[in-house]
Amino acid sequence: MYIPIVNREDDLSVLYRMMQANSFATLVTSSGGVPVATHLPVVLHPARGEWGVIDAHLAKANGQWRQFRPGEEVLVIFQDAHAYISPTYYATSGSSVPTWNYSAVHAYGIPQIVDEPAAVRAMLDELVGVYEQSRPAPYAVDWNDERIAGLLGEIVAFSLEITRLEGKRKLSQNRSLADRQGVIDALQDGNPNEKKVAAAMAADLAALQEAH
Repeated sequence: MYIPIVNREDDLSVLYRMMQANSFATLVTSSGGVPVATHLPVVLHPARGEWGVIDAHLAKANGQWRQFRPGEEVLVIFQDAHAYISPTYYATSGSSVPTWNYSAVHAYGIPQIVDEPAAVRAMLDELVGVYEQSRPAPYAVDWNDERIAGLLGEIVAFSLEITRLEGKRKLSQNRSLADRQGVIDALQDGNPNEKKVAAAMAADLAALQEAH
């Protein structure tokens, strides 16, 4: 990922928050020069391994898992909020062009297929638990249901130990404080994505002003 120095994010706590908040990720592999991508929910374990571990699964009918090769990295992309930025948002006049503000994390790692049934069930229980935890009556997998248990044979679970992380937060850091505030003002009453970008920019400005 192309990351200008001003947009580079190396704080692991920030990267992990972005990954967990945007955990419907994109798995990218390549075979014979042909890229393949699958959109899938993942569970991040920040404390495991040097950079964290990602657990997920694919449908067995999805042949992408056959592209996993020993020692070869794959890419998992986490996309945070993004917003179109019009030159009219800036407080200062001058030659400016439209752009796009966004944040993203690229996680690279070597996937290992998990085929032990108890381990796969535990991974699925955790995945369901993560996404059900906010519900008033959370669903739990009933492994005593033969039909549900039989579905284990239709997926391929894998665990990916992260080997490197790339974080990018393109939030008008190259603009003046007045221009950044102008973007915040323009976005904060917009759609949900625009509001999230405005909030992230406002937090950055507050931290910058506190530091000075």
